Amino acid sequence: MSTYRVAQVAAAGGPFEIVQREVPQPGPRHVRVAVDACGICHSDALFVDALMPGIRFPVVPGHEIAGHIEELGEDMEDRGWQVGDRVAVGWFGGSCGHCTPCRQGDFIVCDNLKVPGWAYDGGFADSVIAPADALARIPDALAAPDAAPLACAGVTMFNGLRRSSAMPGDLIAVLGIGGLGHLGVKYAVAMGFETVAIARGAEKADFAKQLGAHHYIDSTADTPVADALQSLGGANVVLATAANSDAITATVDGLSHRGELVVIGADATPLGISPNELLLKGRIVRGHPAGTAQDVQDTMAFSALHGIRPMIETVPLDQADEAYRKMMSGAARFRMVLTSG
Repeated sequence: MSTYRVAQVAAAGGPFEIVQREVPQPGPRHVRVAVDACGICHSDALFVDALMPGIRFPVVPGHEIAGHIEELGEDMEDRGWQVGDRVAVGWFGGSCGHCTPCRQGDFIVCDNLKVPGWAYDGGFADSVIAPADALARIPDALAAPDAAPLACAGVTMFNGLRRSSAMPGDLIAVLGIGGLGHLGVKYAVAMGFETVAIARGAEKADFAKQLGAHHYIDSTADTPVADALQSLGGANVVLATAANSDAITATVDGLSHRGELVVIGADATPLGISPNELLLKGRIVRGHPAGTAQDVQDTMAFSALHGIRPMIETVPLDQADEAYRKMMSGAARFRMVLTSG
């Protein structure tokens, strides 16, 4: 009997433990992926801490998966995949195909979205079984540890920008330059936007410029963030990656007319936005989920073309607990990535 390792949590909020399991066989229209690298995302806490419905323990999280196909299930002959193909699987781990959003072609908001670590075992493991519609092809130019975070953090920022109302040359502000935001700044610059980075502390200005930002706003300075944005002409789009409703709210009056606030950072606290802030200038507020497998593939291709890579720290799978705790503490710079070595 052949076995593989998983890093699992046995109870809500518990530590990760390395467990040996029997290697599973992929079912119809599924593949088994040998995991070469898996990013650790803050959203993994939703499953580790049982904050989502239907969580069953033990939980194996991980939805920033990069690896290669090691076995095909049935009905995969005409789907364009072969053993050995390098693939990524992200937050979009498959869709049901029959709900109204799916029938409208809007698969990322599927009513029965299959998120790895929630719908099935995720990538904190040596291998994972994934449905064919979750697979994104990794470009040769991207190493697995660099590709993994692009399957969630990367595609969220990339899609957040390209699905926004902004046009090249517009003023784009990225709130927060951590695990999500540092990629957002890089993508915004590469897409031709005049890019503003917003973060806490004057000491982060140099880092923002290293990422390529044209402007930096210190959110702790005496000048309110909204006023600072308006002094630059007003932001056409604010990409809010900071998981802080007060910080997100503080950007709204910095939007230009018809400006758009794209909310990416998750916080249970309500936003403090009045209708008047939106009505008089025709402003828009919307939430933005990650992206489909095709979106992930587009993100990786764009990243390879423009030399964009996430800033990562790699850690062996058997140190999953330490890596996860470091991510949760905010000490990671900026994406923790588990490797199979």
